[in-house]
Amino acid sequence: MNCYLGVDIGSVSSNFVLLDERKQLVKKIYLRTRGNPVKAIKDGYAELMDGLEKDELKIKGVGTTGSGRHLAAVLLGADTVKNEITAHAVASSSLYPDVRTIFEIGGQDSKIICLRQGIVNDFAMNTVCAAGTGSFLDQQAVRLNLPIEQFGSYATAALQPVRIAGRCGVFAESDMIHKQQMGYPVEDIIMGLCEALVRNYLSNVAKGKKIEQPVVFQGGVAANKGIRHAFQTILGITVQVPEHYDVMGAIGAALLAQECTLGRNSNFKGSAYILEGEFKSRSQECKGCPNLCEVVCIKRDQEILAYWGDRCKKWETSLTGGDRILRVV
Repeated sequence: MNCYLGVDIGSVSSNFVLLDERKQLVKKIYLRTRGNPVKAIKDGYAELMDGLEKDELKIKGVGTTGSGRHLAAVLLGADTVKNEITAHAVASSSLYPDVRTIFEIGGQDSKIICLRQGIVNDFAMNTVCAAGTGSFLDQQAVRLNLPIEQFGSYATAALQPVRIAGRCGVFAESDMIHKQQMGYPVEDIIMGLCEALVRNYLSNVAKGKKIEQPVVFQGGVAANKGIRHAFQTILGITVQVPEHYDVMGAIGAALLAQECTLGRNSNFKGSAYILEGEFKSRSQECKGCPNLCEVVCIKRDQEILAYWGDRCKKWETSLTGGDRILRVV
């Protein structure tokens, strides 16, 4: 069976998918990055391949996306490296050909993507404030002693959502604590938080953007029924959530890999290379000039795979022959 590997390495989660030649999902893995993307890439790939007949499965193409896409490309041997906007747009368009607006909320950032005839027409990202992202919701779930998986169910059980100031994560938490001390039901507080975070998203990330239907909501936060309900209540429209909402970036990367490898061989380095090697990263300060660049080096055993972070490309261009040098931009 010929398959295409899509990898989305984010700050909070790392996602891996295998698609067959008919663009059907064969397997997916969603795991926490836990501040170590090198280990996450190796462990995620191992878990993805576990239980599959490796002799009968051939990876014909590899695509990477996410904040750690360049690192994943070096370790795996990617054929295409794309940003999250492109990957999420491609994935949504494959499932909903007429999609016009995509809400994507992940672990650390949130995005809105506007499409016209399947092509990205406009987009915006919020990487400044954590309010409304998965990491913020995780923190509030821990503080309330609730499993994050049940957060949405509590929200939808609310009878009268309370008003929470959601423009800032710090203020939202302070407001929640105040409402708890006033004795409001936890369900009403959680739903109030969901509505506050959606208002924050619409007034900041989606500011000035025309939200047109069909609307698709994806990213890890799409699992929260309360956030989806708040979007639908405030906007007065239907918001669709894909079946594999949590790995849509990886699906988009796999679809792009299938497209770019038509008629040519893949750069994929193989399971043995990935699973049997020991990958390490280290950083150093280059003192070659007043810039004092922080240079990152990625190694497999004793083999240097890539350098990046040097503005003049002194370290990057020191690699000659062998593996393709990947320039990070």
